[in-house]
Amino acid sequence: MIVVMKLGSTAQQVEHVVNLVREMGLKDHVIVGEERTVVAVIGNDRFKDRSVLETCEGVDKVVPILAPYKMASREVKKERSIVPLMNGRGNGRSPTIGGQKVGVIAGPCSVESKAQILEIAHMMKAAGAVGLRGGAFKPRTNPYAFQGLAEEGLKYLAEAREQTGLAIVTEVMSIDQIDACCEYADVLQIGARNMQNFNLLNKVGETRKAVLLKRGMSATLEEFLLAAEYIMARGNTNVILCERGIRTFEDYVRNTLPLAIVPELHRVSHLPVVVDPSHGTGKSYLVESMCKAAVAAGADGLIVEVHADPEHALTDGAQSMTPQGFAEMMASVKRVASAVDREL
Repeated sequence: MIVVMKLGSTAQQVEHVVNLVREMGLKDHVIVGEERTVVAVIGNDRFKDRSVLETCEGVDKVVPILAPYKMASREVKKERSIVPLMNGRGNGRSPTIGGQKVGVIAGPCSVESKAQILEIAHMMKAAGAVGLRGGAFKPRTNPYAFQGLAEEGLKYLAEAREQTGLAIVTEVMSIDQIDACCEYADVLQIGARNMQNFNLLNKVGETRKAVLLKRGMSATLEEFLLAAEYIMARGNTNVILCERGIRTFEDYVRNTLPLAIVPELHRVSHLPVVVDPSHGTGKSYLVESMCKAAVAAGADGLIVEVHADPEHALTDGAQSMTPQGFAEMMASVKRVASAVDREL
C-alpha cells in the first residue's frame, strides 16, 4: 500500500507515518513528488490495519497497490523517474536516462585493450553518446571463448571516463565482482542471464549505483518488473529497465525485439526504459532501423554496440556498428526524436 500525504504536510507528519510503518514490521520508502509526498509501504501488508495510518495527521488517504511489484509501479509514483548515471561521482552534472532527452550508451561488447577502449570512447563522445558500454567480465556460452580482461578492463574504462566524461556502463556477473565494478564504473549492468539471480539483485540493491536491468530472454513483463522490485526493495531506486529482445521461433534474427513493451512499461511503471537493438537483432544492418523505431515507440534511451573493426571483434562483431555507422545513425535518430517531441 501507499500512504498519500496531504498537500502541505510537514516533515514531522511524514516521519510519524514512517515510524508507524516500521512498528508494523514493514519497510518504508518516502517519495517526494512534484505536488505530494508519498510513503510506500514495502512488505506483506495484507493483514495490517490500514486505519492506524488513515487517521494520522497529515495523511490524505491510504491506497492498496494491486500490482505485485510495488516500488516499480506507476501507482506508487505518477511522475516518470529520471535516473542519474554518475550518481555521487565528480562535481559535474551527471548525464541521465529519462525525461525529455533520449540518452544513448554506446561502445564495444567487451574491453579488448586500453588503446581500443580509449579510441572508441572519444568517437562515441564526439557522436553524442552520454555513456560508454564495455564488458570487463563477459558471460559466454562457450567456456573457451574470450572472458574479458576483468579488473584490468575496468581500469581502462575508468581512464576512458576521465578523458571523455562519459558514464561507464559495465556488466556485473556475480556478487564478488560488485565492489570492483562499483569502484571503477558508474552503472552496474545486470545481464539477461542474471535477471532472476535474486542474490545478485539484492546485493546491487544495497549499492546506490544506477542499475541497468536487462530483461531475461524468456521473461514476462511481470517477471521483469519483479526483478526490478528486488533491487528497489533494498533501497536502490536508480533502476533502468532494458529491453534486449526475447527468444522466439524466428531465426532471421538473434532475438526478437518486442518494442510494444516500451509503451506498456511506461503505462504500468515509472522507471525509464532503454532498448538494446544490438542484442535485440544480432545483425548490425538492422540496428539503425530498430533504434529509430525504439525512439518512436517512446524509449528513454538506447544501448548500442560499436566496434572500430567489427570483423575482428573478440565478441559480438556481427551485431556491432562501425563508428561511422553509429554517427550516421545518431543523426537519423535525432530527426525521429524531434518528431516525437524528444531530444537526443
